[in-house]
Amino acid sequence: MDFPPLASSFEISLPDWVAKELSDVPDTLPERQDRIALVNRLAARNWREGSGGPFAALVVDAGTGRIVSVGVNVVLSSGISSAHAEVVALGLAQARLGRWNLGAQGRPEHELVVNWRPCVQCYGAAMWSGITTLALAGSGPEVEEITTFDEGPMVEDWAGAFEARGIRALDGLAKADALEVFREYRAALGAGEITVYNAR
Repeated sequence: MDFPPLASSFEISLPDWVAKELSDVPDTLPERQDRIALVNRLAARNWREGSGGPFAALVVDAGTGRIVSVGVNVVLSSGISSAHAEVVALGLAQARLGRWNLGAQGRPEHELVVNWRPCVQCYGAAMWSGITTLALAGSGPEVEEITTFDEGPMVEDWAGAFEARGIRALDGLAKADALEVFREYRAALGAGEITVYNAR
């Protein structure tokens, strides 16, 4: 069997359906509840489209609510295990703004909005990104219990660790809505209609 040559780059892109889903969304969402509602909406559609798991994120200007980037989980469509919603949203924001630090001194502060507490990978990605606020629809063991995803060995005081680094953690902003997305996903999983991509 021929082995392909060494890869020198890879690409993580948003699925085409995301732009269509955003067509009725204003460029600025001043209210945090509207931001959370959007990530839950994107998460609900994402798994149905076959892009990846039921997860979505966005980065907004913390002062104005202007949308800087949107991310959905594209592990299945990209074949890249790290292509989680938070990684996609943060990477696209950094690419758009041309800097790795989303909290650079003298620049606008940024908020990462997610439909559940980040997994262990995205916990680190969020912490090192420069965001100043992490806004979550919810957190807790339910995501693993319902979806069967392995979220990794998260530290017990994960929110405190963010706060210690100057990142505000706002939790429980739309937990019931997020859980409904996960339950719908689980029903499809039970019917054998979707793939869970745990490595082990």
